[in-house]
Amino acid sequence: MEEVNSEYQVHSYGGEKWRDSRATDYLSPDFGCHQDDIPNEGFLFSKYQLKEQQEEKILDYELLNDTRVDIDSPPLETCLEEIAKLGEIPPVISDVEAKKKKGCPISLAALELLKNYGGGVKKMKGERVKEPCNDKTSNEANKLSTDEILRIAGTRFIQSSSQPADHVPSMLSHPFESSFYGLSYEESKDVELVELLLSCAEKVGCEQFERGSKLLNQCYQLCSNSGNPVQRVVHYFCEALRERIDKETGRNIALSSLTQQQFDPDKAMMTLNAQHYAFHQEVPFSQLSLFAGLQAIIENVAEAKKIHIIDLGIRSGLQWTVLMQALASSHESQLELLKITALGTTSKHLIEETGERLSSFAKTMNIPLSFKILMVSDMSHLIEDLFELDADEKVAVYSSFLLRRFLSEPDQLESVMNVIRSLNPCVMVVIEVEANHNSPFFVNRFIEALFYYGALFDCLETFMKRDDENRMISESLYFGQGIRNIVATEGKQRKIRHVTIDVWRSFFARFGMEGAELSSSSLYQAKLIIQKFSCEASCALDVNAKCLIVRWKGTPILSLSVWKFVKY
Repeated sequence: MEEVNSEYQVHSYGGEKWRDSRATDYLSPDFGCHQDDIPNEGFLFSKYQLKEQQEEKILDYELLNDTRVDIDSPPLETCLEEIAKLGEIPPVISDVEAKKKKGCPISLAALELLKNYGGGVKKMKGERVKEPCNDKTSNEANKLSTDEILRIAGTRFIQSSSQPADHVPSMLSHPFESSFYGLSYEESKDVELVELLLSCAEKVGCEQFERGSKLLNQCYQLCSNSGNPVQRVVHYFCEALRERIDKETGRNIALSSLTQQQFDPDKAMMTLNAQHYAFHQEVPFSQLSLFAGLQAIIENVAEAKKIHIIDLGIRSGLQWTVLMQALASSHESQLELLKITALGTTSKHLIEETGERLSSFAKTMNIPLSFKILMVSDMSHLIEDLFELDADEKVAVYSSFLLRRFLSEPDQLESVMNVIRSLNPCVMVVIEVEANHNSPFFVNRFIEALFYYGALFDCLETFMKRDDENRMISESLYFGQGIRNIVATEGKQRKIRHVTIDVWRSFFARFGMEGAELSSSSLYQAKLIIQKFSCEASCALDVNAKCLIVRWKGTPILSLSVWKFVKY
């Protein structure tokens, strides 16, 4: 925590103060940047954009809280449809009959589902050629990404689905097949590992727990929490499958799993711990969303003398140190008061510590700061009168990975949004995970989560060493907890219910909210961060109906959107 990144400095608090020497350069109300000034190559959209999910897309908010148990779902058909969506090629046969005890016959046309499995990778007569790129994320030109491994494994899973039950052909015993894909020995092992995992998930989805356990034991022999990204992500999906099997069969859950279940990632993020700090410093997503989002707030409150920020989940408060530096550096600022209201339901002492840090930092910046804590036992108890609003202040609402927590509690989410609408903020910035982990069908969620977390593990491989302690803790506690919750739980226990920006857009429309265009300066902030991390070939920016989508090697990771309330 004492270490300082040369470009973005954050000290742990004690006698030290947070300080960001570059924030004033990144965030300036008078940035002077126009769309024409931004090089086009900085905004290359991924050519592997996901198709609109016609069957999974939820237009009615009531379906956001779908807690149905999925034991009667058609698992193999669902799996094939989900893989098809990820591969951007629609299934040719939509009425494939799934059978629980026998293999399901699959059309040969399904082999084409994942033919375009990698960004810039071409298959021809056993040779693989990757398009040239100069950034540091392409330093191993002939190495397949985790996403590409998953797509190949998905293709082979479809091929082998017509084979007898529990039959998983080995690439290692068929070198010709391996050379056809142009795979190395390690990549062949990784493909086989993922195929085993998919077969195991299918058996679990069909409630064939004994067969699933046998396949799971084979996976355990090949995966590792300290190996390459494929081996690591499979390891945590294996743990989640084991927990689901144990729950369904009444077996005792391992003590380690119980301990991990008690870990609360959201509570842990309320302090600037070593893992949070390392992820922020070494991986681009946190800084990218922070700087681009704060730029949108600054542009909407730049001329205000009194600014009121309502943070729905303040966590460590790091984002507001950056905002204060940007405001302090503006020569046009006539700021008389910056008010921050932190909304919370638990851990008031941690929010108080955050307030103390921010107050100390504000003094160093000569910023007049008023920090208020608004605690409610339940978000359904939130009312407008609890906020101390002044008639001459501009209100901005900031929500970073917060609204997703209430998808399993729709009444609370409705209450929050109704109160926000009554506050009439000039802008609301929302940052959320861009994935569909809310399907009532187990296999659907499994496939979506596998590709999403596979991209995250791939990203950590790029920026952090394999034996990095912070990386291993982050994967085990933060990512591992998310995987377990998505895969091993159902009903109200399933708290991780990410939905896509299309679902959020339909939901926000009910409250008179319209998406606002991201300015060229906000987009420029995002582009600067990508350049700073030298990951232009892997980290792509996409604009979906005014919302910014951040992708890693084609897989959507997060969305950043700006909203305003329409006055009728």
